[in-house]
Amino acid sequence: MSAPDIAGIMENSRELDRLRKELEEVLIEINKLHKKLQSTPEVVEKPGDNSLSRLKMLYIQAKDLSENEAATCSQLLGQLDTLMPSGTQGQPRRRIEGNEQKKKRMKADSDVPRMSPSMRSHLESLANLKGEQVAARVTQEDAGKDEWFVVKVIHFDKETKEFEVLDEEPGDDEESNGQRKYKLPMSHIIPFPKRNDLSSAHDFLPGKHVLAVYPETTALYKATVVQARKRKLDDYVLEFDDDEEDGSLPQRLVPFHRVVPLPEGYRQ
Repeated sequence: MSAPDIAGIMENSRELDRLRKELEEVLIEINKLHKKLQSTPEVVEKPGDNSLSRLKMLYIQAKDLSENEAATCSQLLGQLDTLMPSGTQGQPRRRIEGNEQKKKRMKADSDVPRMSPSMRSHLESLANLKGEQVAARVTQEDAGKDEWFVVKVIHFDKETKEFEVLDEEPGDDEESNGQRKYKLPMSHIIPFPKRNDLSSAHDFLPGKHVLAVYPETTALYKATVVQARKRKLDDYVLEFDDDEEDGSLPQRLVPFHRVVPLPEGYRQ
């Protein structure tokens, strides 16, 4: 494990701790308002009272913090998965060590729901992704590299924390013309924002690096936000890496529900 790897894990750990503390402070404020409204419910009828609007704002803030906490936990899982050796055939000692690491990783994954209430909620939301399209990181063994593309969730196993997914539109270069299934750890899955639930959408500012579906394909690539959304339903204007045409990067429109945060340690 290199120093940059450790530094990245520690940075995310500190961020997780900061989010937890901030969420606790927000929950304290929510509880105070709850007590106020329970003891004097008539206060909301007074002119100028903003109790309900403030409570709504606090709920939104708590939701955002919980989602950020869950995303940071997923990043930490991805960092650990990247660092843990998986073992190779033909090398028994490494394979045994890989199996031990796998057991440790499975144990660590099983501990995730106990980390915080938000992570328990996160696992429940993952279980509800059946039938939904998500972004998935799949290792193509023949190419020796990871690829991100859109898949459909078939099943989520709460015990192993694995997704069974279906690639509904394999590329033309696939050996088989049929649809392909994969089993992937939860750290290889990123849910898309829901087009009919704007509260689940991200707000990426210009200059932010993201992972987005390239127009008219099911593949995701790293891109930079050129223009943020003016309205919740607007598309993002993005420039994709390595998309050069005539010496410049064309700006492409991508729907907000096909843009997700760039994963920690992204490689392609």
